[in-house]
Amino acid sequence: MKASEADILIVPGYTNSGPDHWQSRWQSKLSTARRVEQAEWAKPVREDWVQRVAEEVSAATKPVVLVAHSLGVAAAIHAVPQIGGKVAGAFFVAPPDVANPDIRPKHFMTFGPYPRDPLPFPSLLVASRNDPFGSYEHADDIAAAWGSLLLDAGEAGHINAESGHGPWPEGTMVFAQFLGKLKAPA
Repeated sequence: MKASEADILIVPGYTNSGPDHWQSRWQSKLSTARRVEQAEWAKPVREDWVQRVAEEVSAATKPVVLVAHSLGVAAAIHAVPQIGGKVAGAFFVAPPDVANPDIRPKHFMTFGPYPRDPLPFPSLLVASRNDPFGSYEHADDIAAAWGSLLLDAGEAGHINAESGHGPWPEGTMVFAQFLGKLKAPA
């Protein structure tokens, strides 16, 4: 699948993705990409975030490819029962451990636990070995449950602008390869 054949939905996490974040950069470069906007970025409410993802997928006119980061992964995963049939694939990056009481901010726990059902579409999960919001072991566990391909990003922090992943050329290449293998849902 080419980017022009898909509606690419950028699903940011907690506090949104700023202008230097790789999600914002991708959105500006991909003509069919748009951001799933949330009413409240700093005080996320699971039901509201999930509903916004479902609404954006429903409004799509082409097969959907989700590009979710951090808490956006949780919102997208919880929306799957409502959106599964229109999604061609999902690119998940740095999912937080939403069931870990030691992870801050506490808002994250309201998004847990993650459903563990296999996803009805192809997915790739990129995880770091030193993400402060979730361990690599946790990412490995949920990727296995979902049937996602897991990509080890090494010691990459939270894979955001603060950890040096503004442009993130490696991510761009991996996403392009992933997108190229996707087919429109039947």
